[in-house]
Amino acid sequence: MSVSMRLSRGGSKKRPYYRIVVANSRAARDGKYLEQIGTYNPLLAKDDENRVKLIEDRARYWLGVGAQPSDRVARFLDAKGIQERAATNNPNKGEPGKKAKERAEDRAAKAAEAEEAAAAAAAAPEPEAEPEAVDAAPDAAEEPAVAVNESTPDSDAGDTAEGVEGQSSQDPAEG
Repeated sequence: MSVSMRLSRGGSKKRPYYRIVVANSRAARDGKYLEQIGTYNPLLAKDDENRVKLIEDRARYWLGVGAQPSDRVARFLDAKGIQERAATNNPNKGEPGKKAKERAEDRAAKAAEAEEAAAAAAAAPEPEAEPEAVDAAPDAAEEPAVAVNESTPDSDAGDTAEGVEGQSSQDPAEG
C-alpha cells in the first residue's frame, strides 16, 4: 500500500480549513486516513504561527516509512526544516497564452501603422492656399445667388416684403 501525506479539506463553503493527513494514496481526498499530523488554515496571515501546525516527529516517522508528500505538504515540510524540497522551474509560467500573444501582435501592428501614418502626414507638404483674385467680377460670378429674407423676427414667417402691413398674403377662404 502506497502512503501519501496530503491535505484533507474541511470547513464550510469559501472558508477552507485543511488537515495534513497520512492516507492511502487510493483513498478519497476527504475520506479515510491513517493519521492526522497537522493542520493548515489558509485564511490566516502568512506570518501567523497558527497557519500551519505540524507534529514534526510523526512527519519524520512517516517520511522514514516511505510516505510521499504532495507538493503543498512538501512546501510546509521544507519551511519547517523537516525535508528539503528541490525548487521547481517553470519557464513557461510567466508567458502569456496564444490569444494574448495574438492580441499583443495586433496592437503592435496597429501602433506601427499609426506611427507610419503620422510620419507620412508630417513629411507631406501642406497644400498651399490659393491666392485670392484681385478682380471683383470673377468672385461675384462664382458665388451663388442668395435669396435675401427681408422679414424681421417680429413678422410672420409666411409674410414677404411685398405684402402690405396688416394684410395677409394668403387668399381669403371661400365659404
